[in-house]
Amino acid sequence: MPPLSYELIKTDPNTAARRGRVTTLHGSFETPAFMPVGTQGTVKGIYPQQLKEAGAECILGNTYHLMLRPGEKTVAALGDLHRFMSWQGPILTDSGGFQVFSLSDVNKITDEGVTFKSHIDGARHHLTPAKSIQVQNDLGADIIMCFDQCPPGDAPANIQQQAFDRTLKWAELSKAAHQRPDEQSLFGIVQGGTDLDLRARCAEHLIGLDLPGYALGGLAVGEGFEAMKTVLGHTTQLLPTHKPRYLMGVGFPRDIVEGVKAGIDMFDCVMPTRNGRNAYAFTMEGAIRIRNAQYTRDTGPLEEGCDCHACQHFTRGAIRHFFFASEMLGPMLVSLHNTRFYQRLMADIRGAIQAGTFADFVANDPRSRQGPRIIEEAKPGQTAGT
Repeated sequence: MPPLSYELIKTDPNTAARRGRVTTLHGSFETPAFMPVGTQGTVKGIYPQQLKEAGAECILGNTYHLMLRPGEKTVAALGDLHRFMSWQGPILTDSGGFQVFSLSDVNKITDEGVTFKSHIDGARHHLTPAKSIQVQNDLGADIIMCFDQCPPGDAPANIQQQAFDRTLKWAELSKAAHQRPDEQSLFGIVQGGTDLDLRARCAEHLIGLDLPGYALGGLAVGEGFEAMKTVLGHTTQLLPTHKPRYLMGVGFPRDIVEGVKAGIDMFDCVMPTRNGRNAYAFTMEGAIRIRNAQYTRDTGPLEEGCDCHACQHFTRGAIRHFFFASEMLGPMLVSLHNTRFYQRLMADIRGAIQAGTFADFVANDPRSRQGPRIIEEAKPGQTAGT
């Protein structure tokens, strides 16, 4: 049995959207799928059983963070990432490249790798394609990622070209370093910024490596929504139809719908839990900021009609109190609700594709228009102290 297979179940007649299933050695997940992010070996504030109940089928771990603490050898000694996270379903780990460039103090970037200082204690590390793959092999996730360079969306052309060149070279080195191909599936990452020619050339080169799946990186990093749409529409259709396609680190419901429309199968983002910890609850009508004074005695749930534990058992007023009392239950409940919100979104998208009505979903479902403004619009109405 191969470590990963993709089954195409249904295509939408009006868009490139598709419904499928990815199967790994630790089980299957339905696509399009949203994967909650467990940065340091846990999805913040949510028990693994609650993740399952919320509808999650595949989750993420972060190579950069787990390499620094507790260390990949420690995770391996404790039974690999599945045992460590108490999650026996599919797991994906990223390569650590994005975090190296976004979180740490990068001292030197060469064609061999990146030298950086840890954001935790300032210790110096050198991360190469071979090291990234070795860490991911030790962590034991089902899907692992090639090491790549992810420049900002507004990076000048010479930096984009340099990142493109390194991404191709590092993909070859990542494949050569992979020691567990019968157990773990290595995905390539298509880079190239908003340059459609670079994206096409990168995709062509990676397809030549015959990897089990392909991701689009370097989006939602400042290029803007319209530019992201253009890159998605152009690049996704260059990727093999018989392998999964993954859009990394995206994002708002609007972005996910657009990705599905372009033919993307897999998504991840910290947004549900990060916003949950900051008292922002996603709803069909947009985000609400539960700290606002208007919710002080509100007896309703975070979202009417939501079947999550938070909405079934707690009022907005109680959850608001938990935040002001610095009780950890407040962030936990809103994070759980947001996680369920995203899983409901994906289930509804899959159902629309299956029914041949995805175009109607895009046109009529309010979530298909929820972008960054849903967070900004949740802020008005605050009073002093909220």
